Amino acid sequence: MKNSKVVVRLFTAAFAAAALSVMASAEDRAPDFDRTGVDVPKLVSETKDRAKKEGGPAVESRRAPDAKAAAEEDDIERRIVVFEAGVGAVSRMAAVRALGAEPVKDLRIINAVAVVVPKSRAKSLDAGLKARRGVKRVERDFVQNWLRSDEPTTPPAAKEQTTPWGIDRVNARKAWNVTRGAGAKIAVVDTGVDMDHPDLKLAGGYNCIDPNVSYKDDNGHGTHVAGTIAAQDNKEGVVGIAPDVQLYGVKVLDSWGSGTFADVITGIQWAAENKMDVANFSLGAGAGTEALAEAVKAAAAAGLTIMAAAGNSGESVGFPAAYPETIAVAASDSGDKVADFSSRGPEVDFIAPGVGVESTYMGGGYDTLDGTSMATPHMTGLAALAAAQGIRGPEAIRAALLKAAKKIPDVPAEQQGAGMVDAGLLVGAKTAPK
Repeated sequence: MKNSKVVVRLFTAAFAAAALSVMASAEDRAPDFDRTGVDVPKLVSETKDRAKKEGGPAVESRRAPDAKAAAEEDDIERRIVVFEAGVGAVSRMAAVRALGAEPVKDLRIINAVAVVVPKSRAKSLDAGLKARRGVKRVERDFVQNWLRSDEPTTPPAAKEQTTPWGIDRVNARKAWNVTRGAGAKIAVVDTGVDMDHPDLKLAGGYNCIDPNVSYKDDNGHGTHVAGTIAAQDNKEGVVGIAPDVQLYGVKVLDSWGSGTFADVITGIQWAAENKMDVANFSLGAGAGTEALAEAVKAAAAAGLTIMAAAGNSGESVGFPAAYPETIAVAASDSGDKVADFSSRGPEVDFIAPGVGVESTYMGGGYDTLDGTSMATPHMTGLAALAAAQGIRGPEAIRAALLKAAKKIPDVPAEQQGAGMVDAGLLVGAKTAPK
């Protein structure tokens, strides 16, 4: 855990070049991973069937809400195998298959492979990989519930368009005289997005859990996040901060809000490779991993701004928000008080509305939620306005947001960071570094 976030983050030229090389090299992509529609759930199911035949324990759903329970009770185990630079995708796959594991995700952004293996073979896999030339490290990949504390309130009925209080609090209307986000590419990395919602316009998306299945939301959380960023100005429902952005739904979590670290890393990879300006991560874990940290760093080096929820524990900031390359967002209420649940610490960069936030919901409806998950898309929408003005890259966007932020009086820095961003000031910040 770091002690503070530094405003200016510098990456070595060698690291940045390496990160970009891993993502850009077409020949290094595995021929039978997500790009060609491998059926990941089927692979996992087949591995579980094999484990049962070998006498493994009873099957546990991948939706298990507790990572430790999933790791202990599941009849398979998951690993992220990180290879040394220069080991290509085909070689990575061959290495894990030779030791009895099935590769399920090509995590090329960190030169790694996510695999599943019957529990009965896990020890021999670990030993074999440790001894194998070209393997840098092996990590356990857990199932994690990333949304545990975002609470719904009473769903409002459909009605004529209103502007949620948070949109007005960040002064979005004033920015609309200059830009409404056109040209900015924004990814909502979450439970998916309801692409049929009448108040949302999607440019595309991707299902990182199963590329053969739609990225459509089956939880509601991702759709709610999307509305705060980009709900349409169409005289119904609500309106978002940047209604004219190009919005993409990236599904990394299932209907329970659960997903593996490999799923989330795949979402980071997709956003970086598809040249999103900003990726919204309204999700978090209590602890990070080396693989997650490396993926965040590589994505930032490639030009992706990651906006991340600080967390709802009321205690330390979660991950990936705690990493210095992300922008961590705390939550406030309509009275400019810090939400009791909002996580705090020196990693917090900004604060935004996160209590009683009304937005779109799956099934074409609307709902009101609390959480730093709801604060984060306010910041993503603001970053989209900056990107639409030609301010691109994480450092330039961070600088523009800092210039437009105002501190809430009598609130400690570890609870609000630089404060609340004013959209009207933001769109005038054309002198921010580009």
